[in-house]
Amino acid sequence: MRKSICTLFCLALLVACSDGKDSAKLHTSQIFVFGTLVDITFWDVDEALRSQAVAEISRDFQRMHYEWHPWNPGPLLSLNQALARGEPAEAPDSLIPLIIQSRELSSQSGGLFNPAIGSLLQLWGFQSSERPQGPPPSAEMIAAWRRQAPAMTDLELDGRVLRSRNPAVQLDFGAYAKGYAVDVAIAHLQQLGIANAIVNAGGDLRAIGSKDGQPWRIGIQHPQGEQEKLYAWLAVTAGEAVFTSGNYRRYREDQGVRYSHILDPRTGMPVDGVSSVTVIHHNGAIADAVATALVVAGPEQWEATALAMGVDQAMLVDDRGVVYMSPKMQQRVHFQDAPAVLQISEAFAEDP
Repeated sequence: MRKSICTLFCLALLVACSDGKDSAKLHTSQIFVFGTLVDITFWDVDEALRSQAVAEISRDFQRMHYEWHPWNPGPLLSLNQALARGEPAEAPDSLIPLIIQSRELSSQSGGLFNPAIGSLLQLWGFQSSERPQGPPPSAEMIAAWRRQAPAMTDLELDGRVLRSRNPAVQLDFGAYAKGYAVDVAIAHLQQLGIANAIVNAGGDLRAIGSKDGQPWRIGIQHPQGEQEKLYAWLAVTAGEAVFTSGNYRRYREDQGVRYSHILDPRTGMPVDGVSSVTVIHHNGAIADAVATALVVAGPEQWEATALAMGVDQAMLVDDRGVVYMSPKMQQRVHFQDAPAVLQISEAFAEDP
Protein backbone atom coordinates (compact mmCIF):
# COMPACT_ATOMS: atom_id res chain seq x y z
CA MET A 1 0.00 0.00 0.00
CA ARG A 2 0.99 3.67 -0.09
CA LYS A 3 3.02 3.77 3.08
CA SER A 4 6.44 3.60 4.63
CA ILE A 5 7.56 3.81 8.23
CA CYS A 6 7.62 7.59 7.89
CA THR A 7 4.56 7.96 5.67
CA LEU A 8 1.79 6.17 7.42
CA PHE A 9 -1.22 4.64 5.69
CA CYS A 10 -3.76 7.37 6.22
CA LEU A 11 -1.67 9.80 8.18
CA ALA A 12 -3.57 9.49 11.43
CA LEU A 13 -1.18 9.33 14.35
CA LEU A 14 -3.38 8.28 17.22
CA VAL A 15 -1.63 6.40 19.99
CA ALA A 16 -2.95 4.49 22.97
CA CYS A 17 -2.36 6.52 26.11
CA SER A 18 -0.87 4.85 29.13
CA ASP A 19 -2.26 5.50 32.58
CA GLY A 20 1.17 4.76 34.07
CA LYS A 21 0.14 1.51 35.70
CA ASP A 22 1.96 -1.63 34.64
CA SER A 23 -0.21 -4.69 34.37
CA ALA A 24 0.55 -8.27 33.52
CA LYS A 25 -2.82 -8.43 31.78
CA LEU A 26 -1.94 -5.85 29.11
CA HIS A 27 -0.02 -7.13 26.06
CA THR A 28 0.76 -5.59 22.67
CA SER A 29 1.95 -7.44 19.57
CA GLN A 30 3.13 -5.80 16.35
CA ILE A 31 2.78 -6.71 12.70
CA PHE A 32 4.54 -4.85 9.89
CA VAL A 33 2.14 -4.64 6.94
CA PHE A 34 0.67 -1.98 4.65
CA GLY A 35 4.06 -0.27 5.05
CA THR A 36 3.39 0.53 8.70
CA LEU A 37 3.29 -1.05 12.12
CA VAL A 38 -0.01 -2.54 13.23
CA ASP A 39 -0.35 -2.83 17.01
CA ILE A 40 -2.77 -5.36 18.46
CA THR A 41 -3.27 -4.66 22.16
CA PHE A 42 -4.97 -7.25 24.34
CA TRP A 43 -6.38 -7.04 27.83
CA ASP A 44 -6.61 -10.21 29.89
CA VAL A 45 -6.06 -12.71 27.04
CA ASP A 46 -3.90 -15.78 27.56
CA GLU A 47 -0.68 -16.16 25.59
CA ALA A 48 -1.79 -19.07 23.38
CA LEU A 49 -4.91 -17.25 22.21
CA ARG A 50 -2.97 -14.02 21.63
CA SER A 51 -0.42 -15.86 19.50
CA GLN A 52 -3.15 -17.51 17.45
CA ALA A 53 -4.93 -14.20 16.90
CA VAL A 54 -1.78 -12.37 15.84
CA ALA A 55 -0.75 -15.14 13.43
CA GLU A 56 -4.18 -15.31 11.78
CA ILE A 57 -4.61 -11.55 11.51
CA SER A 58 -1.08 -11.22 10.12
CA ARG A 59 -1.93 -13.79 7.45
CA ASP A 60 -5.15 -11.93 6.59
CA PHE A 61 -3.37 -8.56 6.39
CA GLN A 62 -0.57 -9.88 4.19
CA ARG A 63 -3.14 -11.30 1.78
CA MET A 64 -5.01 -7.97 1.72
CA HIS A 65 -1.77 -6.09 1.16
CA TYR A 66 -1.02 -8.25 -1.88
CA GLU A 67 -4.52 -8.28 -3.35
CA TRP A 68 -5.30 -4.59 -2.78
CA HIS A 69 -1.97 -3.02 -3.74
CA PRO A 70 -2.54 -0.46 -6.53
CA TRP A 71 0.93 -0.45 -8.12
CA ASN A 72 2.78 -3.61 -7.12
CA PRO A 73 2.08 -6.68 -9.28
CA GLY A 74 -1.11 -8.35 -8.07
CA PRO A 75 -4.88 -8.62 -8.58
CA LEU A 76 -5.70 -4.90 -8.28
CA LEU A 77 -2.96 -3.85 -10.70
CA SER A 78 -4.17 -6.46 -13.19
CA LEU A 79 -7.75 -5.26 -12.76
CA ASN A 80 -6.74 -1.63 -13.35
CA GLN A 81 -4.77 -2.57 -16.46
CA ALA A 82 -7.85 -4.29 -17.89
CA LEU A 83 -10.03 -1.25 -17.13
CA ALA A 84 -7.50 1.00 -18.88
CA ARG A 85 -7.76 -1.22 -21.98
CA GLY A 86 -11.54 -0.98 -21.87
CA GLU A 87 -11.84 -4.70 -21.14
CA PRO A 88 -14.04 -6.44 -18.57
CA ALA A 89 -12.15 -8.23 -15.82
CA GLU A 90 -12.98 -10.62 -13.01
CA ALA A 91 -12.45 -9.04 -9.61
CA PRO A 92 -11.03 -11.19 -6.80
CA ASP A 93 -13.45 -12.00 -4.00
CA SER A 94 -11.62 -9.79 -1.50
CA LEU A 95 -12.02 -6.69 -3.70
CA ILE A 96 -15.74 -6.98 -4.39
CA PRO A 97 -16.93 -5.76 -0.95
CA LEU A 98 -14.52 -2.81 -1.20
CA ILE A 99 -15.86 -1.86 -4.62
CA ILE A 100 -19.49 -2.10 -3.52
CA GLN A 101 -19.14 -0.21 -0.23
CA SER A 102 -16.75 2.45 -1.55
CA ARG A 103 -19.07 3.13 -4.48
CA GLU A 104 -21.88 3.82 -2.00
CA LEU A 105 -19.67 5.98 0.21
CA SER A 106 -18.45 7.92 -2.81
CA SER A 107 -22.05 8.66 -3.78
CA GLN A 108 -22.90 9.80 -0.25
CA SER A 109 -19.89 12.13 -0.25
CA GLY A 110 -20.86 13.72 -3.55
CA GLY A 111 -17.67 12.32 -5.06
CA LEU A 112 -15.31 13.91 -2.52
CA PHE A 113 -14.27 10.39 -1.52
CA ASN A 114 -13.35 8.84 -4.85
CA PRO A 115 -11.26 5.63 -5.07
CA ALA A 116 -11.39 5.84 -8.90
CA ILE A 117 -8.63 8.52 -9.01
CA GLY A 118 -5.63 6.21 -8.97
CA SER A 119 -4.39 7.80 -12.20
CA LEU A 120 -4.39 11.22 -10.50
CA LEU A 121 -2.44 9.86 -7.54
CA GLN A 122 0.02 8.39 -10.01
CA LEU A 123 0.27 11.71 -11.84
CA TRP A 124 1.22 13.44 -8.59
CA GLY A 125 3.73 10.70 -7.72
CA PHE A 126 1.83 9.36 -4.71
CA GLN A 127 1.59 5.80 -6.00
CA SER A 128 5.03 5.07 -4.65
CA SER A 129 6.65 3.94 -1.43
CA GLU A 130 9.00 6.93 -1.66
CA ARG A 131 8.20 10.60 -1.28
CA PRO A 132 7.85 12.15 -4.76
CA GLN A 133 10.49 14.65 -5.83
CA GLY A 134 10.67 17.47 -8.33
CA PRO A 135 8.11 19.82 -9.84
CA PRO A 136 4.40 18.94 -9.63
CA PRO A 137 2.45 18.00 -12.77
CA SER A 138 1.73 20.84 -15.14
CA ALA A 139 -1.58 22.65 -15.41
CA GLU A 140 -2.06 21.08 -18.83
CA MET A 141 -1.63 17.57 -17.39
CA ILE A 142 -4.13 18.30 -14.61
CA ALA A 143 -6.62 19.77 -17.11
CA ALA A 144 -6.32 16.67 -19.31
CA TRP A 145 -7.05 14.43 -16.31
CA ARG A 146 -10.04 16.56 -15.30
CA ARG A 147 -11.58 16.18 -18.73
CA GLN A 148 -11.65 12.41 -18.17
CA ALA A 149 -13.19 12.84 -14.68
CA PRO A 150 -13.01 9.20 -13.51
CA ALA A 151 -15.61 8.34 -10.89
CA MET A 152 -16.97 5.28 -9.12
CA THR A 153 -20.21 5.75 -11.06
CA ASP A 154 -18.26 4.78 -14.20
CA LEU A 155 -18.02 1.20 -12.89
CA GLU A 156 -20.41 -1.65 -13.59
CA LEU A 157 -20.19 -4.80 -11.48
CA ASP A 158 -21.98 -7.88 -12.77
CA GLY A 159 -21.35 -10.68 -10.31
CA ARG A 160 -17.56 -10.74 -10.20
CA VAL A 161 -17.06 -9.08 -13.60
CA LEU A 162 -16.09 -5.42 -13.47
CA ARG A 163 -16.36 -3.01 -16.39
CA SER A 164 -15.79 0.70 -16.76
CA ARG A 165 -17.35 3.13 -19.19
CA ASN A 166 -14.33 5.36 -18.59
CA PRO A 167 -10.84 3.93 -19.29
CA ALA A 168 -9.37 6.62 -17.02
CA VAL A 169 -10.76 4.82 -13.95
CA GLN A 170 -7.93 3.38 -11.88
CA LEU A 171 -8.91 2.03 -8.48
CA ASP A 172 -6.84 2.93 -5.44
CA PHE A 173 -8.34 2.12 -2.03
CA GLY A 174 -5.57 3.78 -0.01
CA ALA A 175 -8.04 6.20 1.62
CA TYR A 176 -10.35 3.42 2.75
CA ALA A 177 -8.79 -0.05 2.78
CA LYS A 178 -7.06 0.29 6.12
CA GLY A 179 -10.38 0.95 7.81
CA TYR A 180 -11.86 -2.09 6.13
CA ALA A 181 -8.86 -4.19 7.20
CA VAL A 182 -9.18 -3.06 10.81
CA ASP A 183 -12.86 -4.08 10.77
CA VAL A 184 -11.88 -7.52 9.46
CA ALA A 185 -9.30 -7.88 12.23
CA ILE A 186 -11.77 -6.87 14.94
CA ALA A 187 -14.32 -9.37 13.62
CA HIS A 188 -11.63 -12.06 13.68
CA LEU A 189 -10.78 -11.29 17.30
CA GLN A 190 -14.44 -11.53 18.26
CA GLN A 191 -14.80 -14.85 16.44
CA LEU A 192 -11.94 -16.15 18.58
CA GLY A 193 -13.78 -15.08 21.73
CA ILE A 194 -11.49 -12.13 22.51
CA ALA A 195 -13.51 -9.44 24.26
CA ASN A 196 -11.02 -6.66 25.05
CA ALA A 197 -8.56 -5.40 22.44
CA ILE A 198 -7.48 -2.57 20.14
CA VAL A 199 -6.28 -2.93 16.55
CA ASN A 200 -4.21 0.16 15.73
CA ALA A 201 -3.00 0.34 12.13
CA GLY A 202 -0.46 3.13 11.95
CA GLY A 203 -2.55 5.29 14.25
CA ASP A 204 -6.04 4.53 12.94
CA LEU A 205 -7.82 2.14 15.25
CA ARG A 206 -10.87 0.35 16.46
CA ALA A 207 -11.46 -0.97 19.97
CA ILE A 208 -13.60 -3.67 21.54
CA GLY A 209 -14.36 -4.13 25.20
CA SER A 210 -12.34 -2.19 27.72
CA LYS A 211 -9.14 -2.08 29.74
CA ASP A 212 -9.78 -3.38 33.24
CA GLY A 213 -13.41 -2.29 32.99
CA GLN A 214 -12.49 1.25 31.93
CA PRO A 215 -12.78 2.71 28.41
CA TRP A 216 -9.62 2.68 26.32
CA ARG A 217 -7.97 6.11 26.31
CA ILE A 218 -6.66 7.28 22.96
CA GLY A 219 -4.26 10.14 22.30
CA ILE A 220 -4.43 12.34 19.19
CA GLN A 221 -1.14 13.63 17.82
CA HIS A 222 -0.74 17.31 17.13
CA PRO A 223 -2.15 17.90 13.62
CA GLN A 224 0.41 20.50 12.58
CA GLY A 225 3.52 18.37 12.48
CA GLU A 226 4.62 18.42 16.12
CA GLN A 227 5.06 14.66 16.01
CA GLU A 228 5.76 13.95 19.65
CA LYS A 229 3.23 16.39 21.07
CA LEU A 230 -0.10 15.13 22.34
CA TYR A 231 -2.89 17.34 21.01
CA ALA A 232 -5.90 15.79 22.73
CA TRP A 233 -7.25 12.55 24.12
CA LEU A 234 -10.57 10.75 24.26
CA ALA A 235 -12.10 7.62 25.73
CA VAL A 236 -13.19 4.97 23.24
CA THR A 237 -16.16 2.78 24.00
CA ALA A 238 -16.65 -0.78 22.78
CA GLY A 239 -16.70 -1.20 19.02
CA GLU A 240 -15.81 2.38 18.14
CA ALA A 241 -13.28 3.32 15.45
CA VAL A 242 -11.19 6.51 15.54
CA PHE A 243 -9.65 7.56 12.22
CA THR A 244 -7.69 10.66 11.30
CA SER A 245 -6.78 11.99 7.87
CA GLY A 246 -4.39 14.88 7.36
CA ASN A 247 -1.63 16.38 5.28
CA TYR A 248 1.13 16.71 7.86
CA ARG A 249 2.90 13.41 7.20
CA ARG A 250 2.64 12.54 3.52
CA TYR A 251 3.21 15.26 0.98
CA ARG A 252 5.20 16.36 -2.04
CA GLU A 253 7.55 19.31 -1.70
CA ASP A 254 9.10 21.47 -4.40
CA GLN A 255 10.88 24.80 -3.96
CA GLY A 256 9.58 25.14 -0.43
CA VAL A 257 5.94 24.44 -1.34
CA ARG A 258 4.23 21.41 0.17
CA TYR A 259 1.53 19.59 -1.76
CA SER A 260 -0.76 17.33 0.26
CA HIS A 261 -1.19 13.70 -0.79
CA ILE A 262 -4.96 14.17 -0.36
CA LEU A 263 -6.27 15.24 -3.76
CA ASP A 264 -9.53 16.96 -4.61
CA PRO A 265 -11.23 14.94 -7.39
CA ARG A 266 -13.05 18.08 -8.55
CA THR A 267 -9.91 20.09 -9.28
CA GLY A 268 -7.19 17.45 -9.60
CA MET A 269 -5.17 19.46 -7.09
CA PRO A 270 -3.95 18.75 -3.55
CA VAL A 271 -6.18 19.91 -0.74
CA ASP A 272 -4.95 22.90 1.21
CA GLY A 273 -6.25 24.78 4.21
CA VAL A 274 -6.95 21.68 6.34
CA SER A 275 -4.44 20.11 8.74
CA SER A 276 -6.48 17.12 9.88
CA VAL A 277 -9.88 15.55 10.37
CA THR A 278 -10.73 13.02 13.08
CA VAL A 279 -13.86 10.90 12.88
CA ILE A 280 -15.46 8.49 15.35
CA HIS A 281 -17.79 5.80 14.03
CA HIS A 282 -18.71 2.21 14.83
CA ASN A 283 -17.32 1.09 11.45
CA GLY A 284 -13.64 1.57 10.60
CA ALA A 285 -14.10 1.56 6.82
CA ILE A 286 -16.73 4.29 7.02
CA ALA A 287 -14.65 6.35 9.46
CA ASP A 288 -11.65 6.08 7.14
CA ALA A 289 -13.59 7.18 4.05
CA VAL A 290 -15.41 9.98 5.85
CA ALA A 291 -12.18 11.40 7.29
CA THR A 292 -10.76 11.69 3.77
CA ALA A 293 -13.97 13.20 2.38
CA LEU A 294 -14.08 15.84 5.13
CA VAL A 295 -10.51 16.93 4.42
CA VAL A 296 -11.56 17.51 0.80
CA ALA A 297 -14.80 19.19 1.89
CA GLY A 298 -12.94 21.68 4.07
CA PRO A 299 -14.45 24.10 6.59
CA GLU A 300 -17.16 25.19 4.16
CA GLN A 301 -18.63 21.77 3.42
CA TRP A 302 -17.55 19.44 6.21
CA GLU A 303 -20.86 19.57 8.10
CA ALA A 304 -23.05 18.74 5.11
CA THR A 305 -20.67 16.00 3.99
CA ALA A 306 -20.48 14.39 7.43
CA LEU A 307 -24.26 14.38 7.74
CA ALA A 308 -24.70 12.96 4.24
CA MET A 309 -22.32 10.13 5.15
CA GLY A 310 -24.05 9.36 8.45
CA VAL A 311 -21.41 10.72 10.85
CA ASP A 312 -22.13 12.98 13.80
CA GLN A 313 -18.78 12.82 15.61
CA ALA A 314 -16.09 14.71 13.71
CA MET A 315 -13.39 17.32 14.28
CA LEU A 316 -11.65 19.39 11.61
CA VAL A 317 -8.53 21.46 12.27
CA ASP A 318 -7.62 24.02 9.61
CA ASP A 319 -4.11 25.21 8.81
CA ARG A 320 -4.55 28.23 11.11
CA GLY A 321 -5.33 26.01 14.07
CA VAL A 322 -9.06 26.78 14.10
CA VAL A 323 -10.99 23.74 15.36
CA TYR A 324 -14.43 22.86 14.02
CA MET A 325 -16.39 20.20 15.90
CA SER A 326 -19.77 18.55 16.06
CA PRO A 327 -21.43 18.79 19.49
CA LYS A 328 -21.05 15.05 20.16
CA MET A 329 -17.36 15.24 19.31
CA GLN A 330 -16.96 18.18 21.68
CA GLN A 331 -18.26 15.98 24.49
CA ARG A 332 -15.59 13.38 23.76
CA VAL A 333 -12.37 15.29 23.10
CA HIS A 334 -10.13 16.62 25.87
CA PHE A 335 -7.48 19.06 24.63
CA GLN A 336 -4.04 19.29 26.17
CA ASP A 337 -4.15 23.05 25.51
CA ALA A 338 -7.36 24.81 24.63
CA PRO A 339 -7.43 25.80 20.93
CA ALA A 340 -7.35 29.53 20.24
CA VAL A 341 -10.53 29.29 18.17
CA LEU A 342 -13.15 26.58 18.62
CA GLN A 343 -16.30 26.50 16.53
CA ILE A 344 -19.09 24.09 17.51
CA SER A 345 -21.42 23.31 14.65
CA GLU A 346 -25.15 23.86 14.95
CA ALA A 347 -25.86 21.61 11.96
CA PHE A 348 -25.83 18.46 14.13
CA ALA A 349 -28.73 19.39 16.38
CA GLU A 350 -30.42 16.12 15.46
CA ASP A 351 -28.93 12.71 14.72
CA PRO A 352 -28.06 12.24 11.03
